[in-house]
Amino acid sequence: MGESVNEFKLDQPPEDGISAVKFGPNSSQFLLVSSWDETVRLYDVQANQLRAKYKHDRPVLDCCFCDQTHTYSGGLDNMLKLYDINTSTENVLGNHEDAIKCVEFCPEVNVVVTGSWDQTVKLWDPRIGRSTGSFSQPDKVYTMAVTGDRLVVGTAGRKVLVWDLRNMGYVQQRRESSLKYQTRCIRSFPNGQGYVLSSIEGRVAVEYLDPSPEVQKKKYAFKCHRLKNDGVEQIYPVNAIAFHNRHNTFASGGCDGFVNIWDGFNKKRLCQFHCYPTSISSLAFSNDGSILAIASSYTYEEGDIEHPEDAVFIRKVSDQETKPKS
Repeated sequence: MGESVNEFKLDQPPEDGISAVKFGPNSSQFLLVSSWDETVRLYDVQANQLRAKYKHDRPVLDCCFCDQTHTYSGGLDNMLKLYDINTSTENVLGNHEDAIKCVEFCPEVNVVVTGSWDQTVKLWDPRIGRSTGSFSQPDKVYTMAVTGDRLVVGTAGRKVLVWDLRNMGYVQQRRESSLKYQTRCIRSFPNGQGYVLSSIEGRVAVEYLDPSPEVQKKKYAFKCHRLKNDGVEQIYPVNAIAFHNRHNTFASGGCDGFVNIWDGFNKKRLCQFHCYPTSISSLAFSNDGSILAIASSYTYEEGDIEHPEDAVFIRKVSDQETKPKS
């Protein structure tokens, strides 16, 4: 696939599966990328340059920025690492009993949140650099999303829990996914009204947090990331969702190698990009919504077969592609 005017590939990509791409806060310049090659990489996307790289002992499953100069990451070594970009130093803040699957930062409450296969969520205070609490979940944590002071946790067994990060004494809402199959990704609407959930079976659900019956009537699910070949429909996992902060629209990426942009409130697909070389494993919009980072990385759905190299594509996106049609 040739590179187009509005899209290019990052140099020096990870050498194994890409688990997450995350932009820095208030920045469309710095991108954090975690990988199964046991590294976390920091790129300057404007210069297409690898700026920093640090290692874990095992594959890294997620990462996030806390501010412009500090990042967090966790993975199969069960450890939460803090990296200081300015001084190139790293610290282990603590650990879970099993792999850390999700790492998120909540600026409103100034807390780092980790979700693990050990069936707990832990909160970490960046100022003191240690855990301030561990909270049981009904099953392994697969995906998490933070919006304002709300934390939405998706676990195995299709469970969804909504927590208030200012008061973790009890679960605000216990839900079950409205999709029949395993949850793959949850992301929250930037306006805080709800979240979008995807499954391994080519579907996405749009959910609202307000429990009142009139708001719950608005929720719905739709099919996507499916391809027809000779009349046979092939159904692909939807691995990745990313929200546009300004327009409340979202991108979805699947094992079909496609990225779609959706207007969730008006139930419309705004556009579809060209097919990428392999599965889309992660997506991230920059804070201002001008750039979408796309991880094209084989996710082993079909076992250990020959596959294209892992790559991160940086795509300039326009309002025409991401803004709801009035």
